[in-house]
Amino acid sequence: MARTRVRIASLLALSSALAVALLTGCGNGSDGDGHGDPAAGNGKDGHPHGGKPVVVVTTSWEGAFAKAAGAEDVKVIVPSSVHHAPDYDPKPSDLAAVAKADFVLYAPFEPYAAKIKEAAGSKAKLVEVNLDNDPDKAGAEVARLGELFGTEDAAKTWKSGFDTEYAKLSGELKGAWPGGQSPTAVAQVFTAWSAKLAGATTVGTYGPEAVTPAQLAELSKKKPALVLDNAHMSTGTVLPDSGARQVKIVNYPGDDLDLLAVYRNAAAELKKAMAS
Repeated sequence: MARTRVRIASLLALSSALAVALLTGCGNGSDGDGHGDPAAGNGKDGHPHGGKPVVVVTTSWEGAFAKAAGAEDVKVIVPSSVHHAPDYDPKPSDLAAVAKADFVLYAPFEPYAAKIKEAAGSKAKLVEVNLDNDPDKAGAEVARLGELFGTEDAAKTWKSGFDTEYAKLSGELKGAWPGGQSPTAVAQVFTAWSAKLAGATTVGTYGPEAVTPAQLAELSKKKPALVLDNAHMSTGTVLPDSGARQVKIVNYPGDDLDLLAVYRNAAAELKKAMAS
């Protein structure tokens, strides 16, 4: 996604309103690593919440990874209705939530994440997440987060179910190939995972920067059957008059933080595109 600078000054101003709360009820007795003092009556694994980490995430995408990894108490800062997450201006309640967290998850293209933690005065562990729905990368991130949270068993259980569902969806899409042949596709760089899901042959990629006329000409020469567009960064029809079917791919899960739903929805869109 495009890097967007947010109004950090407003965050610092908001943080002052939370000073009293941070010094009293909002504190969790944590040290600099986000783990509490065992002498203070914390739960297992050093978490001050009975062994269950409190996780604050910038968006539903990180939230879905956290939930898949076994986190049960997940607070999402950016509402799912916000189309471009880096444009969001956090509210005082968001900063208060950060102040109570054990972990704060963010992505590198969300430049305000570290400032959120700084403004709230939180001692939570700040964790950068590799947001990529490629099945191998997603599985690796879920496993890593499970280790951080102390919820490895839950992460392994999710991964087993994910592998089964992914294989089912991929098999159905390959069964829907037009003429039994793998379709050719051009993908936005953050939707390449959906081409892999469909078993499509990727002949080119574009983005996240604006596509130049020279790039468009080169991609058109590939004569793709599908263009896998990023719904969160769409610039309209990518290859007009090429005959390619453009498919809108959504990366972010809904409010239920169900990562598998992203794959199911992508599979449904891809199946419709191949059928037409």
